[in-house]
Amino acid sequence: MKLTSTPKQDGFTFPAEFSPVSDVWLAWPERKDNWRDNALPAQQNFAQIANAIAKVVSVYVAVSKAQYAHALTLLDDTVNVVLMSYNDAWMRDIGPTVVTNKLGQKRGVSWQFNAWGGVFNGLYDDWSDDDRVAQSVCEYSGIDYYQAPFVLEGGAIHTDGEGTLYTTKECLLSPGRNPQLSMTQIEEGLKDYLGIEKVIWLTHGLYSDETDGHIDNLIHVIAPAKVVLSWTDDEHDPQYCRSRQTLQELSEQTDAKGRRIEVIKLPLPGPLKYRKEEVQSILAKSGMIRCEGERLSASYANFLMVNRHIFLPQFEEKNDRKAVEILSLALPEYEIISLPSREVLLGGGNIHCITQHIPA
Repeated sequence: MKLTSTPKQDGFTFPAEFSPVSDVWLAWPERKDNWRDNALPAQQNFAQIANAIAKVVSVYVAVSKAQYAHALTLLDDTVNVVLMSYNDAWMRDIGPTVVTNKLGQKRGVSWQFNAWGGVFNGLYDDWSDDDRVAQSVCEYSGIDYYQAPFVLEGGAIHTDGEGTLYTTKECLLSPGRNPQLSMTQIEEGLKDYLGIEKVIWLTHGLYSDETDGHIDNLIHVIAPAKVVLSWTDDEHDPQYCRSRQTLQELSEQTDAKGRRIEVIKLPLPGPLKYRKEEVQSILAKSGMIRCEGERLSASYANFLMVNRHIFLPQFEEKNDRKAVEILSLALPEYEIISLPSREVLLGGGNIHCITQHIPA
């Protein structure tokens, strides 16, 4: 049921990703203008990720009628396959953000979605099915939902579950999202629909991120007042100054509880770029032009935390092992599950981007 109040009015707040999780949702890739070779390599990669997560928690995969039978051949029997209409497979951004109250009740938040920029710089023209996915997931899951009156994607926000929200100005203040709203108005909207107390605004996201700097490629909140930050020591890398500016901004602020924020540096892979064979079979279309040599928005911070497990992107790259070691030291009680995910990366995101968790 669609509610007319707000989560803040009803006593609901946005829990942290490291809180208990009951379900994880994905959507099946099939766009020929975003996924190479008729999306077959991406489908195999998505299935590998979904099957791995399903060993830890209940997994649901939204699939179109055209792809339903094929998806069943790649997904394990433990994965729930759900018929649903959508435009592309970024469930973090199109699925609901689920809030909870002190009684453990759950409600969804459906944000307005416009393909990361609408007519200004959106990645595709028709996003109408994507804009209905959050409602569809809530209805399927049997939870009520709120319809937020502004554009937002789930990958643009991280929380500590204790009143603090992290986001970037590059994304939320981009001209293609809510040009009619000021930064103060957007912040009030976030407080109303997420029940949070403080927004920490970071200036930039990850360099070359076509989502206009989603927070989930830049940092990941792994505990209260504790984040990992995408980092490079290469002074010639365009991300060098961005990461240092982010570190300074985090060091100069406290969270909603007044705590200093601990920052753990997580090295970037690469930089990684599109290969010739990876762009030749993508259907060329304005909005999502893929070119040989173009930099990919690769980041180890784009992982999923589920019930003391971390599903970590791997790229067959020199920093893969280093990322595992850093996260193992930072979160010794977690099991790190490394998953190859270059095919997901080729579409513009990674494991966190293609998953949306539902709090327990």
